[in-house]
Amino acid sequence: MQERITTAGILIQDGKYLVAKREEKGSIGGLWEFPGGKNRYTETEEETLKREFQEELGLSISVGPLIHTHDFTNKDTLYHLKAYLVSAPPIGHLDLLVHSEFRWVALEDLPSYEFAPSDQEIVKTLLSVEPSQG
Repeated sequence: MQERITTAGILIQDGKYLVAKREEKGSIGGLWEFPGGKNRYTETEEETLKREFQEELGLSISVGPLIHTHDFTNKDTLYHLKAYLVSAPPIGHLDLLVHSEFRWVALEDLPSYEFAPSDQEIVKTLLSVEPSQG
């Protein structure tokens, strides 16, 4: 079984979390997620997050501490999901290139969104220990 690292960026502004809904295609089409994506083999996890936020949302970010990690299997690949706190300048506009919409969601409202299975574990971690605003 091959192994890959995949990343998620937890962006908090004004006490709300950025979540994005995948376009209606692929295995997680129509589900909500924390933006991020698969690591390219030459990249650090920080580089992966910066590239994914730029590619998917047209957003430049800074990457902070690792706040969650877990493993899951999808299509014969073992993924090591690593979620980091990220920061960005105040956001007015996002380019939605692989998402149909985005929202700023209060922590207590995250469980009411239908997240991709891998990101449901991140929600559980966020609810158990609210990260400090960086």
